[in-house]
Amino acid sequence: MSLYHRPETLNDALALLQSGEMRIAAGCTDLFPATEARALSGPIMDITNISDLTGISETKDGYRIGAATTWSDVIKADLPPAFGMLKEAAREVGSVQIQNAGTVAGNLCNASPAADGMPCLLALDATVELASTSGRRMLALSDFITGPRQTALAPDEMVVALHVPQSACSGVSRFRKLGARKYLVISVAMVAARLGVVNGQIETAAIAVGSCSAVAQRLSSLEKGLVGHEATPNVLEQVNVARVSEALSPIDDIRADAAYRSEAATELVKRTLEDLLHTEALV
Repeated sequence: MSLYHRPETLNDALALLQSGEMRIAAGCTDLFPATEARALSGPIMDITNISDLTGISETKDGYRIGAATTWSDVIKADLPPAFGMLKEAAREVGSVQIQNAGTVAGNLCNASPAADGMPCLLALDATVELASTSGRRMLALSDFITGPRQTALAPDEMVVALHVPQSACSGVSRFRKLGARKYLVISVAMVAARLGVVNGQIETAAIAVGSCSAVAQRLSSLEKGLVGHEATPNVLEQVNVARVSEALSPIDDIRADAAYRSEAATELVKRTLEDLLHTEALV
């Protein structure tokens, strides 16, 4: 069997997956460094030539993000303000060269606790579309990532697209990231938040924290606590360390300990919400 494949159709790609063990490659910004070798060992399937897997499009149900869509594509896309956090995160994914090559689905399939796209897509209620020769299935993003470097992908499946429902496309959003330096850094903590306000009251709230626990987490309790309150700085009284850390079970690692992460995540949540409360486009 050839060690390198570059199919042009999704059906061809799925047939190759079924034929045996196959490593999927797109931007290779995570895959290649992980090999610790000068070349990728085969068999390799490069999916960047499959047009069905690229681009962002509006559908009757919301938005579809193709699996091989790059972070630069996200930055350039004409998207509602609710996607602002995803665009901000895209600008934080490595250098411009990495953004030009790295893909949205690759960031998720790598399943790093510090994946920049994960909190934003969680806060957009994203679902993951998986395909094999047996058919397709949809999984909530929170169910797709099962642990550090672990996903629910079957050996003969691949991610085809991410879907954001229309219900998550309203309001405005922000992304904040804390690291040891401003650029090209793995985060200590990061927060994505989306607020929808009607007649001065918070109608919807979606807040997710990454890099603080084994997998990124939505802060469901805090979200419920915000809904129904007036969209004023007074609502920030709902944010405290206990409420934030209860959903996270913060981790210790070389970049920070659990106690620091709890404090940092709480402060990031406050600052992110404060940014949103002062956004003129808040609707």
